[in-house]
Amino acid sequence: MRGRRPEDTYRAGFACFVGRPNAGKSTLTNAIIGQKIAITSSKPQTTRHVIRGVLHRPDAQLVLVDTPGLHRPRTLLGERLNDLVRQTWSEVDVIGLCVPADEPVGRGDRFITGEIAELKATVIAVVTKTDLVDRKRLAEQLVAVSEMGDFAEVVPVSAVSGHQVDTLVDVMTNYLPPSPQLYPDDMLTDEPEQVLIAELVREAALEGVRDELPHSIAVVVEEMIEEGPVLKIYADVYVERPSQKAIVIGARASRLKDVGTRARAEIEALLGRRVYLDLHVRVAKDWQRDPKQLRRLGF
Repeated sequence: MRGRRPEDTYRAGFACFVGRPNAGKSTLTNAIIGQKIAITSSKPQTTRHVIRGVLHRPDAQLVLVDTPGLHRPRTLLGERLNDLVRQTWSEVDVIGLCVPADEPVGRGDRFITGEIAELKATVIAVVTKTDLVDRKRLAEQLVAVSEMGDFAEVVPVSAVSGHQVDTLVDVMTNYLPPSPQLYPDDMLTDEPEQVLIAELVREAALEGVRDELPHSIAVVVEEMIEEGPVLKIYADVYVERPSQKAIVIGARASRLKDVGTRARAEIEALLGRRVYLDLHVRVAKDWQRDPKQLRRLGF
């Protein structure tokens, strides 16, 4: 592992969190940036786009890249997501391996540790969700995690309570290379607004849906029109089968209304303005396995 560099230089670089699904990666990214830029959900595999969040400090700029979780692919979409993950890993300066405090270290954690061991990045182990365990359990988990690999540091955090989040940022920026600023001061993310809006709609659509739907939902923002103080957004929610369409819409369109209300509130918070949101649910048969449809849906 690379040693620390002198403290007095300005540093800037890229970092990402890795870990098995539900290890708390997106929640941690959001906690560090202080704004909702990566979607969080209790369903595994909810992150599909590489979303960069930029943290500005007087002495450093930490650019966080949010990646999907690495998993065993069962579809063409799954293979593309894994390729995206590996490409991102090879391009960052610091990797935070997230392991939840409340679950034993497992095969998935060891598999990912092995995958990132050969990379040039500095690897920091991050024990997440520390608010869910007592001190004794946390101490045991810190030992178990540190025995998994040769990590530059092992840092326990809770994104929910904020405990040690600043410490983690200090540690990560310490290992960034000396560099001029990479992004302007007012920039929080370089994702186009449309992508962020589509992700917020997809998060709302995933909420409360039965387990079979998480991968089957895609959202495309078709049109955004300025009308005075209101931004009109027209978006299509894609599913793979008519039966899934019925689930997303719900009895008398009650679920879709709920999705629209929840997503609109999040979008208004993101953009800081009033929004009119028009949602339609469409069926794109087996889109996860069809290269042409994957391209059309932005993958």
